[in-house]
Amino acid sequence: MKKIIATVIAGLFATAAFAQTPATAPATPAAAATVKAEAKEAKADAKANAKETKAHIKADAKAAKAEAEANKDVAVAQADAKADKAEAKAKAHKTKAKAHEKAAKTEAADTTAATPAK
Repeated sequence: MKKIIATVIAGLFATAAFAQTPATAPATPAAAATVKAEAKEAKADAKANAKETKAHIKADAKAAKAEAEANKDVAVAQADAKADKAEAKAKAHKTKAKAHEKAAKTEAADTTAATPAK
């Protein structure tokens, strides 16, 4: 019962409020044309903003790609430098070992030639 009474009262208030609003005049063709032109302009602005945003995103992606490529090149160059350094170190060790071998042979030959034969 409470729901029915609440509905009836709400209906009365709604009809009273509707009855008090003045009747709206039909829109004039000039106003409709103005609204249409504004809508068209808003649509053109939205398209321009979308295009500009797309260009910015594309430019940012291009810059990020170039930066990634540069970082990759630096990494490759560093790896090559490390490999060259390791290769040079190995070559130096090999040369040093050969020099020690040669020195040992020379010393062995000198000690055998220095000892008198009996």
